[in-house]
Amino acid sequence: MIRALMFAAALCWTPLAYAQDAVADFYRGKQVFLRIGSAPGSGYDLAGRIVAPYLSRYIPGNPSIVVQSVPGAGSLILANQLYNTAAKDGTVIGLVSNGMPTAPQLTPDQARFDVTKFSWIGSNAPEAQIIMLSDKAPARSMEDLFKMETIVGATAPGVAIYDMPAVLNGLSGTKFKIVSGYEGTAQIDVATERGELHGQAALGWISAKTRNMADIKAGKLRILAQFGMKKHPDLPDVPLFPMPSDEVDRQAMALMISRQDYGRPLVLPPGVPADRVAALRTAYMAAMGNPDLRKEAERAGLEINPVSGEELDALTREVFRTSPAAIAKLRAILSP
Repeated sequence: MIRALMFAAALCWTPLAYAQDAVADFYRGKQVFLRIGSAPGSGYDLAGRIVAPYLSRYIPGNPSIVVQSVPGAGSLILANQLYNTAAKDGTVIGLVSNGMPTAPQLTPDQARFDVTKFSWIGSNAPEAQIIMLSDKAPARSMEDLFKMETIVGATAPGVAIYDMPAVLNGLSGTKFKIVSGYEGTAQIDVATERGELHGQAALGWISAKTRNMADIKAGKLRILAQFGMKKHPDLPDVPLFPMPSDEVDRQAMALMISRQDYGRPLVLPPGVPADRVAALRTAYMAAMGNPDLRKEAERAGLEINPVSGEELDALTREVFRTSPAAIAKLRAILSP
């Protein structure tokens, strides 16, 4: 009887064990390339470089991970590479901006990929976004943003710091002037210090917390508003930017805010074998629970509140249920 039970248990475990062995055999001795679609020194870059050595420990076969920067066009260059030319065997992972998942809907002329065919691995945390301006900016409150021109820096269309102020102008009547073409948020910081810009809109709070906290505490930078359905625990006194009253406009704004839930996501090209997708998702969540990674992230100001690949899959399906009228309105604003 005992032998029969042991045999039955072996039959149950054999497929799982075989899958793990097959993944380990594939990755053993290989290099995995983690490509980051943002400039070196950015919050996205930080998120990728911190997780890379820990992720390697938990992938079966323990491949080495090489981090590569592929900045440009708000991660669209990287996303197009992942979809069209990157190896689809699990040896290439992308860390993309949270604007990338909605790019095919909002800027289809630039996004040469079907986002529903990507496989999401996970994200370190949802991202709260803020409007942060220099103390020299004429706007002193959220209400001032509707009354006077505010010059904000951006990288390129497709990322929050470009798209959100453009959408706010179109839906809510703010008076942002967007100056794009900066390599990353670190370069926008420098331009703000020089007085070329007033600041930036829809900056990730964790990015600001990592790089700008000294200037925030000193009063050199001011946070005028935050986006979302509820306030971030760190920002109880910062007002939420109001949602539009029109239903279509409200859906459009909700789609823009939903991008925050992607945080700083890792994604695989389409066609990666399912067992490797599952192994990488498991490895990512295990890495996020590593106490050494958490200590390192805390020192760097990187929030760890992980979002699983399965949750990102569900979010993507929800994003694609946005009404055609709301999508059309956003396209008219972002791709005039």
